[in-house]
Amino acid sequence: MPTSSASTTDASSKTPAASGGVQSLERAFDLLERMADAGGEVGLSELSAASGLPLPTIHRLMRTLVACGYVRQQPNRRYSLGPRLIRLGESASRLLGTWARPYLARLVEETGETANMALLDGDEIVYVAQVPSKHSMRMFTEVGRRVLPHSTGVGKALLAHTPAEEVRALLARTGMPAATEKTITTPEGFLEALEQVRKSGYAVDDNEQEIGVRCLAVSVPNSPTAAAISISGPAGRVTEAVAESFVPILQGVAAELSVALANQNPA
Repeated sequence: MPTSSASTTDASSKTPAASGGVQSLERAFDLLERMADAGGEVGLSELSAASGLPLPTIHRLMRTLVACGYVRQQPNRRYSLGPRLIRLGESASRLLGTWARPYLARLVEETGETANMALLDGDEIVYVAQVPSKHSMRMFTEVGRRVLPHSTGVGKALLAHTPAEEVRALLARTGMPAATEKTITTPEGFLEALEQVRKSGYAVDDNEQEIGVRCLAVSVPNSPTAAAISISGPAGRVTEAVAESFVPILQGVAAELSVALANQNPA
């Protein structure tokens, strides 16, 4: 890896951050997160306006990130997230799935149905962990599988608190193809479903991704990256009646998983 020159930022960056960290590192990671929030590509002036940092400081930090492969400078002089972040993200996703497995296993024990964990990665849902049901008839989703949010319970759970204009923009980018005859295929219908998630505290995929399969999902509160867990099974077993008992279990496990993920980063 090229030698970092992040320590050559403006004079104020030589002072350790209030949290005890290295200020130039904190600034660099803040810029990366702001780039991700902006869709992965930004200009220096946009970063300066969003972060409050002067342009020379941002330029020096971005130059270091480019040298390390974490940022790319485009021909139009704008900056985009770099390919080196992919390996870090994939490794982090695998670890997140590993940490989640004991909690998913408890969901299987308490509900009898297959338990899943999924993340919102860009405009797609990616499954990062699964523990299968012990039933002979059970659901199986390959870890690493990517699907569109509009046809899944985890997608609804993850987008429930996203501003409507951002949801509409996402749906415009992905389209809303019908996986089954019950898939929601209009932005208005999907926004109504998200409103129901906010009211009830959980999301439902009712034969929308696959006929004969029903899924209940909740988001993991305060997760370091947007995450949701779910249980899925045959529609004849995962009924509206059992949802009354399954949803509190899901919510309790999600809360415990949230604490566990926060504790992966000791002070």
